[in-house]
This record gives sequence, C-alpha cells and structure tokens, in this order.
Amino acid sequence: MKSPSGKPPTDSGAEAQRRLAYFRLAYFKERRDEIVSTIRELVEIESPSDNKTAVDEVAEVVAHKFSRLGGEVRFHRAKDFGSHLQVNFAGKSAKPVLLLGHYDTVYPLGTLATMPCRAVNNKLSGPGVLDMKSGIALMLHALAGLQEWHLKEQNGGLPRPVTVLLVSDEEVGSNSSRAITESLAKKAAAVLVLEPSYGPQGAVKTARKGVGEYLVEVRGKASHAGLDFQKGVNAILELARQIEKISGFTDLKKGLTVNVGIVNGGSRTNVVPAEAAAQVDVRIARMKDAAGIDRKMHSLRPVNRQCKIEVSGGINRPPMERSAGVAALYAQAVAIARELGWKLEEAAVGGGSDGNFTAGLGIPTLDGLGGVGDGAHASHEHILISELPRRAALIAELIEAV
Repeated sequence: MKSPSGKPPTDSGAEAQRRLAYFRLAYFKERRDEIVSTIRELVEIESPSDNKTAVDEVAEVVAHKFSRLGGEVRFHRAKDFGSHLQVNFAGKSAKPVLLLGHYDTVYPLGTLATMPCRAVNNKLSGPGVLDMKSGIALMLHALAGLQEWHLKEQNGGLPRPVTVLLVSDEEVGSNSSRAITESLAKKAAAVLVLEPSYGPQGAVKTARKGVGEYLVEVRGKASHAGLDFQKGVNAILELARQIEKISGFTDLKKGLTVNVGIVNGGSRTNVVPAEAAAQVDVRIARMKDAAGIDRKMHSLRPVNRQCKIEVSGGINRPPMERSAGVAALYAQAVAIARELGWKLEEAAVGGGSDGNFTAGLGIPTLDGLGGVGDGAHASHEHILISELPRRAALIAELIEAV
C-alpha cells in the first residue's frame, strides 16, 4: 500500500502501519492552513438555532462543499428550524459510517461584531468555532484525504459508504431532527460524532448523561397583601416548598442531578401571588433511572391543599452509556491514535448531544471527535490550531477501520 505522497512503506506489519500513519498525519499537517480557512469561513456565517434564514445559509455553503467531494446531497426541510443536511457517499459494500453533527450555534446574530473570528498564536476563536464548526471542517477534510489516498492506492473512491448528517436544532433539543438521526443511525455500522473533544488533552466522550426538562406550575389564589392577606393562597410559597422536595431527588451516587434553574411568579409585591412556575433540568447517567425520576416528578402533590400543581415534560435525551459497542469503538480509536503518536483519553460528561440518541439505539457511538479547545458557548470559545491535523487523521482512519 502506498503512502499519501505516493511513496510505499518498505516495511511490513506494525512498522508499515506506523509509517503509513506518519505519512497520513503529514498529509493533514501540510493542509492545516486549509482546514483553518474552512473553519473560519463557516464561523463567519452566523447561524443561531432560532434564525432559520441564517442556518439555511450555512447549510447551503456546507452542502456545496460536500457536493464538490462527490457527495449526494439531500435536505430535510423543517418548518420552524433550518434545513437538516444529509450527504451520502458511496463506497465498497458495507454498512455506512454515520458522521454526525450540527451547524446551529447558541450565539445571536451580530455576535461577530464583538467576538470576531481571529487566530492568535495557536488559538482560533469565534462564535461556534469549537461547538462545532471545526467539527464540520474536520469531516470535510478527513473525507477529502480518504478520497485522495484511495485514488493513489486503490483506484479511487472511499473505503466504505459514509453518511453525513448535520442538523440545525441540536442546541435547542433536536426536536425536528431526532427522527432523522435515529433512522440513519439504524442503518449504520457505527456513529462518529464530531462534537468538541473534552479538556486540553482532547479526550473523546464514551459516556454522556441523559437529559430531562420539566415545568412545574403552581396555581393559588390572588388577594390584596394588605387588606385581604388571609384570603389569598400564595403560589410562590407553595412552589418554594416543592423546590426543596424536587432538589432532594438528586442522587450523586447514581449520577442523577436535579436542578431548578428558572423560577418565576407573582405580579406585584402587594398581591398574594396566584401563579408561580419552575423549570427543572434533570440529568441521568443510566437509562434505568429515567422511569424513577419521571415518576417522582409527576407525583408531586401540593403541601397546601388549596393550591394546584401541574407537571409537564420528561426525559428527552437518553444517556449515552459506555456499552460494549462504545468501548470497542474507543479501543479502535486508541490504537489509531497510538500509531499517530499520542495517547487518546476518554471522558464521561454531563452534557448531552445527538450521540445520545444513536447510542440509546444500541449503535456503537464515539463522541467528542471534533476540535480541541475550550469555552464552548462562552466569549472565550476557541480551538487549538495545532491539534487539527491529528484530529483529521484520526477521523479518516476511524472511517476506514470501523
């Protein structure tokens, strides 16, 4: 087998694999500036989840880039969100690998004015650069590298079919894209999620917590706080008692957390409040805990029987558990990284991604294969430029190896 430069390794076995990995890593190092340029182009097209026009604009740009690589482009149109982009690449007969990600960001239009995309020393910063426009660029360049290598080595084409899915609503719950994600995952041999890696060492994510959202609404009775205080039924007071109970559902040993994040209620200080509400975030490490916490939330009863409580919501992302399939995929990635010259760590994290859906179906899923950096969703969001070549090489090799 020849190297990307056309020079065949002269050794065999493990040494040949190391030499091949060296040449492939060198290929991406030579193209590092091209990868940076692609990332910068995507970052400078702002794409907040709630702006369909903006998200559709970046979708068209990305679709054109994948089309130039020979991918078959298909848009899944959504009414309230931007289009979801599916790209199919043909390959030798085998189940496809699904490359999964999103191009929506949490930043409102106009953020670039105060948070421009710029490269300083080894950092490229900007809104969405880490989460996860660098991941999209890595998909593009990894596929381009595979095509070029196999053009020289095996008369072109990809070593296996590849499906790319980029959705427009991941940052706001993936409600319009989940069915598409799950449908494509069921047809795949494995799912590689190009969300950001974890920590400065670039660990991949082999476990993620599941996510639930609940709304707890309390209704009491309004009255004048001075003239008719005793005639009122204070909804805020009742909600405060419920919050204490809800917070007690947390079980750190099980990896289960319950956080009351937003509270509102009342109208004026001189009015006994008739209404109050709390928005609750739930995280679970194990799917077997989902039914229990859901039952507890929906079983809340008022302390003051003059109040009424209504609970809505539920678990909307299953946890990504470190299954045998996930562990095997991670082991492959570790072996590839070793050939590329570094030790690839793994991490379990509290945040969810669309990889939760695919892992929840039992499909081997490896997350956190995207950019290495810090500050996702924050003003200091950035990636480390020096890490881009080996991330691209890792992704390309994984596509080939799975």
